[in-house]
Amino acid sequence: MKDNCKNSICVDGIRYIPVNLLDVAGLVPDAWQGRGLGNQFLDDLRRADALIQVVDASGATDLEGKPIEPGTGNPVEEVDFLEKEIAMWFKQIVTREWPKIAREVDTSKAKLDELLIDRLSGLAIKRVHIKKAIQNAKLDPEKPKTWNEDQLYNFSRELQKASKPMLICANKIDRKTSPQNLEKLKKKGKVVPASSLAEYMLRKLAEDGAIEYRPGDSDFKILKPDKIPANQKPVLEKIREEILSKYGSTGIQETLNQMVFGVLNMIAVYPVEDANKYSDHNGNVLPDVYLVPRGTTARELAYAIHTDLGETFIQAVNAKTGKTLAANAELKDKDVVRIVAQKGMK
Repeated sequence: MKDNCKNSICVDGIRYIPVNLLDVAGLVPDAWQGRGLGNQFLDDLRRADALIQVVDASGATDLEGKPIEPGTGNPVEEVDFLEKEIAMWFKQIVTREWPKIAREVDTSKAKLDELLIDRLSGLAIKRVHIKKAIQNAKLDPEKPKTWNEDQLYNFSRELQKASKPMLICANKIDRKTSPQNLEKLKKKGKVVPASSLAEYMLRKLAEDGAIEYRPGDSDFKILKPDKIPANQKPVLEKIREEILSKYGSTGIQETLNQMVFGVLNMIAVYPVEDANKYSDHNGNVLPDVYLVPRGTTARELAYAIHTDLGETFIQAVNAKTGKTLAANAELKDKDVVRIVAQKGMK
């Protein structure tokens, strides 16, 4: 059975699902106060579900992105710097009219998360994020008047981690000064060792038909040696030995996989119209795939496909097992699902 991909790309039986990536402006210290392109970056941040921070694992750049002697820079400082900038930006927004908010909670017993959600909704922050941040910062939501500056900062920091989780992509992992920094970075959170230059070279050679390579592969196969420039052949072997064999991939595809399925905890679900043939009404096999949060229900999937489908939802069918799924049935990764709706909609 061969997939007929419509909203994604299929290569040799592997499906690559598009996600939106936004390359944002770099930051300088005190960007949260508007320095450099800080306002542009922070405005872009509003649309993000999560952040991939690409750092120079070799320590060959400073905090402002300027080149320095390899090994003299500390990529951990880059991570700390970005965390602080975002936390300070969040704190700036949270604490506007904070005395008024704290007084309202104290006198009228209003819920703090309800008062903050309107202020923070423009950042794509949800009530569950606020509650989680309060809990993780070990603060009393009924006594915001007692929160000091450090506690407000800690709350803002936890709010960033809950609403805009971060994954570190440790680039230039093949440099001599990188392995020691990688171990330091692992203490900061989720880290993927990577080499964007190696990925670029492998993809270009694959496009030229010189090698067989797919994003995420742990090795490559030389198809046409004569199409590989002589000066690139030793580089290829270095990529194989020092990156692919050592780390399992160049890390670029792995960064995206870890972000979507790990950090964001998404699952891939395949809606179909014919549960027996796994196809749509035109006979296309597994034409579409949707990335949805783990815990998504059958009805929520229907709404994700089309509002009308959600509103006229009757039930769903697991095409793999043939079992009927109720509206509140939680879907699993790689489920193939047929939606049954009223008015002849499927």
